[in-house]
This record gives sequence, C-alpha cells and structure tokens, in this order.
Amino acid sequence: MPLLFSVLTHIKPSQFSSTSSSSKNRTSNSSPTNSDQLKEKGKKKKKTGILPHISLSCYMAPVQKSTVKSLPFAENVPIPTHFRCPISLDLMRDPVIASTGITYDRQSIEKWLEMGNKSCPATNQHITQDELIPNHALRRLIQDWCVTNRAMGIERIPTPRIPLSKIQATEILSEISSSSIRGDGVRCSVLVTKLKALGKESERNKLCVISCGGSQVLAATFREFAGEGIEGAKLGLLEEILSALIFFSPLDKEARQHLNSPSCSKSIVSILNHGNLAGMINSVILLRKLVSPMDAEAMNSFAKTSGLVEGLVKLVQRPISSQATKAALATIYYLDSADERLRTKFIDLGLVSSLLEILVDCDKSTCEKALGVLEGLFNSEKGKEIACQHALTVPVLVKKFLRVSDLATHFSVSALWKLCKKGNCCVVEALQAGLFQKLLLLVQVGCNTVTKEKVSDLLKVLNSSRSSVECVETVDFRGIKRPF
Repeated sequence: MPLLFSVLTHIKPSQFSSTSSSSKNRTSNSSPTNSDQLKEKGKKKKKTGILPHISLSCYMAPVQKSTVKSLPFAENVPIPTHFRCPISLDLMRDPVIASTGITYDRQSIEKWLEMGNKSCPATNQHITQDELIPNHALRRLIQDWCVTNRAMGIERIPTPRIPLSKIQATEILSEISSSSIRGDGVRCSVLVTKLKALGKESERNKLCVISCGGSQVLAATFREFAGEGIEGAKLGLLEEILSALIFFSPLDKEARQHLNSPSCSKSIVSILNHGNLAGMINSVILLRKLVSPMDAEAMNSFAKTSGLVEGLVKLVQRPISSQATKAALATIYYLDSADERLRTKFIDLGLVSSLLEILVDCDKSTCEKALGVLEGLFNSEKGKEIACQHALTVPVLVKKFLRVSDLATHFSVSALWKLCKKGNCCVVEALQAGLFQKLLLLVQVGCNTVTKEKVSDLLKVLNSSRSSVECVETVDFRGIKRPF
C-alpha cells in the first residue's frame, strides 16, 4: 500500500495521458499476429516502473464534489498536480499538512484515519488526526488558480472553517462547568449556545465534543440549575441545555445519573408541560432516552414525578410533531408496563379512545407504537371495558392484520385475544369484521410462537359462535380522518 502511493506521487499527469493514449492505440491496432510485440511492450513498461492499469477504488476516500462545472469546455482544464489530493486525486478544498510533511485534503485523510489506519499513506510513518495543520498557503494558491480560470467554468473553493480541537472543546466545557458552579446563568447560556453552534458546523466537531465528555458536563450543568420554580430566564437556560443534550447524544452512564435525580426529573416534566414548542419536543425525546426497562432507577424517579402522565397524554391527544408523538408513545409504553397505577391514570385521561383515533390514519412507526400501548392498556379491566364500548376498536384492530408489519400484527392479535376472552360482544364484532378468515391466513403465512398460541385460542373462541354470525366485508377506513 505505501509503495502504491509512493509510485503514484512520482507519476506525472503527462505520463497518465501518454499511458492511456498508448493503451488505446494498442487496442485498436492489436491482432493475433502481433502478440509478441505486445509482450515486448509490456516488459518495457515494467522496467520503467510505471503501473498503467491500477484501480484505487478500494483505497480512495469518497471523491468530493468537483469544483469544475459540468460544462463542455471545463472538462479539459488541467488541474495542477500539486493541487490534487494524493488519496482522492481530486482538487483539494481544505488542504492540511501531516506531521510527515505531506499535504492531503482534510476529508480524505480524516476518512483514511477513521478507517483504522495509523500511518501516512505516502511515507508509511505514524500520524494522528490531532497533528493535521491547515495549509493556508496552498489553499490560497488553489483559490487564486480557481479565480484565474473562472472563465473556463471553475468555481472558487470557499475558505473552510478550522475544525474544533479537543483542547478548545475541553476549555469551553470547563468554562461551562465553572459558570454553573458559580450560578452564572447568563454566561452559561452563552457558552452552551456557542458549543452547539460549533457542533452544527460539522460532524467532526460534534464527535469531538462528545469524546471530551460533553454530555456529562451538560447534564451536570442542567442539574445545577434544576429544581423548583423554574421560570423566566432560568426556564430558557434549561431549555437551551436540554437542546444541547439532545444534540450531543448519546448519553453516557454519568450523564444519566445526573438527569435521573429528583430535581432534574421535576424540571424535565415542567418543560414538558410549560416550555416552548422546541422545549416540549426535546423534553419528551430526552424522556424516551432515559425511561427504559433496563434502568429501574430512572423509571422509579420519573414515575413519582407529578405532571408526567398529563404531559405525555397531551402530546398524544394534541400532537405538535410526529417525532414528539412517537417519543411520547414509546415512553408511555415503558411506563405502562412498569407501573399499574400509571396505567390507570392513562386510561382515566382517555388514552384508549385517542389511540383508536390515531390508528385510523397513521404511518407504520406510529401504528406499531400505538398498538403496543393499546395492547398494554388492555391488561386493565377498565381499559377493556372502554375498548368494548368503542365502535372503532374491533374493526381497526382487524384492519391492521398483515397490513403494517409483523410487530403490528402481533400487537393486534394480542389485543383482540384479550378482548374476546372478556365477553361475547367483541366476538360477534370480530366475526363480522372477518377476523376468523384472517387468523386462518395468518396461520398459513406463519408467525412467532407466542402469537401462534394466541391465534389458536382465538380460533377456538370464534369457532363456537361462527355458525350464528355471518361475516360481512371489512370496513375501509382510508377515508376517515381523526380530529386534529
């Protein structure tokens, strides 16, 4: 590999063109009678050290978008050799010098290092990403060349922003931490906004902040300002920190421990109920990340927080964005399976009817989550009673059979199994909606073991009443829209 790049760096563009033209001539003039001449030419080329037919596709980083416009007269503009990246062979947009003295385009050499390589492609000497220094002189020469050839259809490359270094990221995070300890909310807000702006400039900056422990510092800062009576400037500061926490995800163990504290739980729920639009969305997304069956501490902490259930149900009944609705449904699903008291609260707030209206017209992801929550609410007798009295329950659940996904079918079967076990009213509706035929089809198509057992039980229950009920065509709900 190093030999390959060392050879390529000594090949002139004229050699490439002469090689390609000579290969074309050989192709057009070659015949079975001059095979000896071709062999002799091949031997000569081996002696000269030129490799005419080498593919670099497996070693090259993704080729950058060329600065040369797709115009007929711009295709023939020769790019100077020292303006090309040795890796991508394309015009360099952000030239950087490695510790070995070789200049590369930043995107190409960083991609090379991210692939696990530790050495310079040209010299095979050890290099690191932190040692890359911007080559401003060469970049200005490239920009001048672009301006000079503007008439030929070449655009001037923009001046790149210098990426965030680990030293700079650590300094900003240290200042955020010290400002939060002093209680300087204004300074802290300015620094968090600056940090987020730097992270948005490039994915590299974002990963740099994360690797320097950004989520830990932000979570600790959120905890310093969290507590009772957040309003005004303090509420805006917490919303800004919350936004940065979502941006610099994932959260590590230490960050989770900070956010699972009672003061942080109250502040997150308070933003969920009283924050601005972005704050409400960020708070429910953070809740989705924190609330998990694997984290019993977080489940207990948030389950005891007043206003959590009301805030989550509000996002389902009066959606503000698809992302927030899905995050709320996922959070409700985990809370419902962990605490029966919360399940009762969800039912009392009318969540069963709201979910049935959502299921009439929704996308695949929302449908799966809504069916999962609905199936969990049917573990309560009160939840099943409300569902049996709702006209949409059975037709909607039957409609989702084999139409959305295997997961949606599993939740639909489980929900109908719980309803049909309760009483005869749902059995009659299910037979009229064509459930018996769909269950037979599901057995033929195949399903997992748990679903298969419930399908067998349902077929037994439905078969006993099948002779007295006539199946009617399933109602089509595509034209029905739920109220917004």
